[in-house]
This record gives sequence, structure tokens and C-alpha cells, in this order.
Amino acid sequence: MRILLILIVIGFSGLSTVKAQSPFTVPDSLLSIQRGEASFYGKRFHKRPTASGEVYDMWDYTAAHKHLPFGTLLKVTNLSNGNQAIVRINDRLPASSKRVIDLSRKVAEQLDMVLDGVTEVDLRVLSHQVIEQLRAYYEGDSRDLRLRLYYEPLFLARNDEVIYKLKF
Repeated sequence: MRILLILIVIGFSGLSTVKAQSPFTVPDSLLSIQRGEASFYGKRFHKRPTASGEVYDMWDYTAAHKHLPFGTLLKVTNLSNGNQAIVRINDRLPASSKRVIDLSRKVAEQLDMVLDGVTEVDLRVLSHQVIEQLRAYYEGDSRDLRLRLYYEPLFLARNDEVIYKLKF
């Protein structure tokens, strides 16, 4: 409410430059870290140990990724139909794989991709804090991931002079 009031007052006072976007209006797509092909694995690996040491259960909401830290939670969206699932990384894909993620059978069913076998997906983290944690984990070299800090302070300026700054 306070921001809206400030913007209305500024509109009437002749101030016109707003230099950044509030994190409350940032599109959810900014949490997207990777896009590409996904596949799934099931019976052949069921009850076998994963790279994390956990036993793979094809009926859990888990996935394999090339290098994301074990335990990372992602929202996976099937780009062909919009179906979504939350998965936890507990296994590794081979470095030579052309896929971005390998999903459990249960996730493949929720995304309605079992008949196709392979589908284009969007991978998103669940919060701004996860992006910061991943940036620290990769120490600035995020490989093939899109990890950017996207929330900036909102400030108002006239003739490049900052007259009001609001931090989040």
C-alpha cells in the first residue's frame, strides 16, 4: 500500500523515473534456472542405490541432475501441456547426457510424459534464497544454469539524483 501511495504521489509531482522492479511484481519465470529435455527412469533402477546413497524408489518425487546439489527442490513444468511437479534431486545424470533431468516414474506420470518418454521441461527453484544458495555453491560459475539475482532495491530518481530508496 505504501509503495502504491508513493507512486501516486510521484505521478502527480512530476517525478517520472522508476529504476527497478519490486520483487513482489517480478514474474515467476525469473525463478527458472534451466530448460531442456527430460526423460524418466523406472523399473530397471527401482530399489537400486542412487549417487546420493539413497535407494531409488520410482514412486517417489525424485530426479537425477548432472550437478545440482543433492536435496535441491525444483518445480518441473512440462512445456507441452503445462503439468507440474515438485522434485528433489537425489541422483546424478552422466556428464555426457543430453538431457537436463531424469525423473522418477511417478513424476513422469504426473507430467503426463510416460507415452512420449522424453519432453521439453522448465526447471525452477522455489524461492529467491535458493538462487543465492546455488550461486554460493557454484562460486559464481553456474555452468549451464541461469542463476541471477533479480531483486533489486526500488528507487526513484529525478535527473539521476536518487530521492527515495526502498530496500526489500
